[in-house]
Amino acid sequence: MSEFRRITENVLVSPQLALADIAAAAALGVTTIVNNRPDGEEPSAPQGDAIADAAAAAGLNYVAIPVGHSGFSEPQVDAMIAALDQAEGPILAYCRSGTRSTLLWALAAAKQGETPDAIARAAAQAGYDVSPIRSLIDMLAAR
Repeated sequence: MSEFRRITENVLVSPQLALADIAAAAALGVTTIVNNRPDGEEPSAPQGDAIADAAAAAGLNYVAIPVGHSGFSEPQVDAMIAALDQAEGPILAYCRSGTRSTLLWALAAAKQGETPDAIARAAAQAGYDVSPIRSLIDMLAAR
């Protein structure tokens, strides 16, 4: 079973989900699964369609916002904001290790007006480091 790490009251992140993790997420009150992993990145891992089907079977919403190794784009940040805004409860975002999901959340939070220091603290409390994208967080927060 994957480890769910709470970043905020309504945002959890996780390494790659197994199908059994969907029920565990639902039991925690998660209402939306956000997939930040591109299909095919790890062929032996459950792909997006399998996770989407398991989420639907558990009554959860599913959103795919794949983030490859080329980095983040503003449309991805905007899609994460939309997923957060549309969720009717906590979301669980996942990727290979949880790092990309955390970084995408951080960029979305900055664009929504959260302070960079608060973002960095929340991520650090969950065991993630946003320093590789701190300049982007600062830029988005300053807008």
